[in-house]
Amino acid sequence: MNLRKVLLLAVVLLGVITFFAFDLDRYLSLSYLKESQTSFAELYAQKPLQVVGAYFFIYVAATALSLPGAAILTLAGGALFGLWWGTLIVSFASSIGATLAFLVSRYALRSSVEAKFGNRLAEINKGVEKEGAFYLFTLRLIPVVPFFVINLLMGLTQMKTVVFYVVSQVGMLAGTLVYVNAGTQLAQIDSLQGILSPALLGSFVLLGLFPLIARKIVGAVQKRKVYARWASVRPRVFDRNLIVIGAGAGGLVSAYIAATVKAKVTLVEVLKMGGDCLNYGCVPSKALIKSAKLAHQMRHASNYGLSDTPPSFSFKAVMQRIQDVIRAIEPHDSIERYTGLGVEVLQGYAKLVNPWTVQIALNDGGTQTLTARSIVIAAGARPFVPPLPGLEDMGYVTSDTLWETFGELEEIPQRLVVLGGGPIGCELAQSFARLGAHVTQVEMAPRIMIREDEEVSELAKASLEADGVRVLTHHKALRCERVDGEKILVVEHAGTEHRIAFDQLICAVGRNARLTGYGLEELGITTNRTVDTNEYLQTLYPNIYAAGDVAGPYQFTHVAAHQAWYAAVNALFGEWKMFKADYSVIPWATFIDPEVARVGLNEQEAKEKGIAFEVTKYGIDDLDRAIADSEAHGFVKVLTVQGKDTILGVTIVGTHAGDLLAEYVMAMKHGLGLNKVLGTIHTYPTLAEANKYAAGEWKRAHAPKQLLEWVKRYHDWKRG
Repeated sequence: MNLRKVLLLAVVLLGVITFFAFDLDRYLSLSYLKESQTSFAELYAQKPLQVVGAYFFIYVAATALSLPGAAILTLAGGALFGLWWGTLIVSFASSIGATLAFLVSRYALRSSVEAKFGNRLAEINKGVEKEGAFYLFTLRLIPVVPFFVINLLMGLTQMKTVVFYVVSQVGMLAGTLVYVNAGTQLAQIDSLQGILSPALLGSFVLLGLFPLIARKIVGAVQKRKVYARWASVRPRVFDRNLIVIGAGAGGLVSAYIAATVKAKVTLVEVLKMGGDCLNYGCVPSKALIKSAKLAHQMRHASNYGLSDTPPSFSFKAVMQRIQDVIRAIEPHDSIERYTGLGVEVLQGYAKLVNPWTVQIALNDGGTQTLTARSIVIAAGARPFVPPLPGLEDMGYVTSDTLWETFGELEEIPQRLVVLGGGPIGCELAQSFARLGAHVTQVEMAPRIMIREDEEVSELAKASLEADGVRVLTHHKALRCERVDGEKILVVEHAGTEHRIAFDQLICAVGRNARLTGYGLEELGITTNRTVDTNEYLQTLYPNIYAAGDVAGPYQFTHVAAHQAWYAAVNALFGEWKMFKADYSVIPWATFIDPEVARVGLNEQEAKEKGIAFEVTKYGIDDLDRAIADSEAHGFVKVLTVQGKDTILGVTIVGTHAGDLLAEYVMAMKHGLGLNKVLGTIHTYPTLAEANKYAAGEWKRAHAPKQLLEWVKRYHDWKRG
């Protein structure tokens, strides 16, 4: 805190201390006001401008310093100046004083609060930016809410000063009128409690609720306006409670929840049940990673006291195993299972005809039209293919198509180019390199895994290069061409073109939400990179929801399932209670070797957001179980609030990092700090002890050194 802030707080504190030290609060009592009413009236008659000026100054000062007595001062305004002049003077004095208190809080306290509670304050600021004026107005209408608390708390947010002043001026007017009017009848008032009778308090509460009720009415009018052009086709009776489009994680969970609460639900999928994750993404890639890791361990068997052995395998058999794994998991997401749960499953392409009607072009050639009170769009995403000249002619595979294409190959492609340095590209590059391909990974960004801290990116690069991957960062793909019958990728680096020969090319540069062909355009539902939704996952039409990759902001299977709960529950029970989708604690992992897992902030994000933090780091090379497993590499890095054990984020690099992260996800979700992690018994010897030791590193860094010095002296004394 700088000197100016310290001085400002000192002035405020001095004012408050002076007020109580000199017993000035006796002048802000009802008895003193009644005793002095006549003399004040005489003084006002003699010197009206001076009295008004002095009164105005005292009122502003008292409010700015958050001193008690605003009610008495307001009564005095009515007693001295009458109803209309009193109301005018008090209205401006109270609003200016409140704004000064707001500014003092903002200038002197906000930076300190942001440093300690940056994450939470960021969420509050989002709400304030969107609806802060509305809620401030509602609070101002209810005088039982301590206004000085509102002034100080609002100062900690990013609400604009002019908005605060104007809303306060208007919002406090009703309460001001009541108190000033009471002041005009001062002789009849025995206590402040007498002013606010139960009936009057009830009236204020109703007044405070009025904006909320009005908002509901406005919402209903807007809703009616949104549906206006469809009013004539709105069904009187609906075929279903819910129709879900897409049978990936988001769609499956939405349908499951609906069936569980006995709603009539239809799930529509044009391709394969289980969506991208089961058929093209999470499941097949992890099966590939396991085979590749075993091949790697065989080559490096000496790490385990065995003989290094080049793995002998059929690439076709490896790819067949991946299909076997998919088939083994398929029953979890199968039509049979979901039909058994009470979900009607239709295989076909669904298109919205109007906000309640879905037309389904069935895969068997027929057509079916269904109506539903609510609809959830969970259509997923597809790989993005960059518009590289010559790419289509050369041929390529994506994370969706490589399993089928490579499954037909007898041998692994010898020269493989992977476009993209994100999680998918890194996982595929390392796995195919471990299985014997000569892999070149091309990334136009300065480093791979750009969303992670720089040290994590460097460690990932070193790991991939150790497995034989040629990692080219700052290389931009320009075009594909064929030279002497050989496929060539032309890239640009530092202003110079380079050529990379390849047999197969994998596009892994990201995924785009599936947004076209579902009738969104015809209904006017806006889309950008994803479907535009509000915090309840509603689209333009309140009965149409989106979940998963089509909704964003994260393209993770577990986030899709998480969103599906909100979409389904809001769709089925929203008329009674709506739930805002919660993204406060989102974990993810990249399954290279060593794994990289993260939840919350990392260092680069905290710096970008200006959030103060401390870093605690524990090296897994010191962990007994990791040493025993010959996996002694990586680290646990925890970001905490300065001086506290409150967890802001965790990054783990090492074997089974994705599994180890779960303890920190739980801790962050439920507000548990590192002291709680440290105080939890962890089985020995396990990798999970890394979490406890990381907490121990934090505790050691925050040990009370002075206290321990005195304890040492105590023990010295006890020895005599």
